[in-house]
Amino acid sequence: MSEQIILIAAVGVLAVGTYALRACGPALRERVRLPQRAEEAMTLASVLLLAALVGTAALIEADGFAGWARPAGVLVGGVLAWRKAPFVVVVLAAAATAALLRLAGVP
Repeated sequence: MSEQIILIAAVGVLAVGTYALRACGPALRERVRLPQRAEEAMTLASVLLLAALVGTAALIEADGFAGWARPAGVLVGGVLAWRKAPFVVVVLAAAATAALLRLAGVP
């Protein structure tokens, strides 16, 4: 019984902390000014983080290389997104590319 109370208290503390952290952004946006260079660096860092996440998800499965079909699908999706295709078209084309390559025997 005491373990459940501790678990509920921990979840409550984490929920309050998460809400407080998220509320700080809009509350402090007008009070805290970052230098232009820092804002540019944070923008670049977010793009690099997203690119690293996409690269990792596209190239690695379990403990090894995911095969060539998945990176090819991601490449097709990336090109279509860069060309400003609708999101549904991007997703369907990427999935279709990977599926057709796997159907053709490409791992």
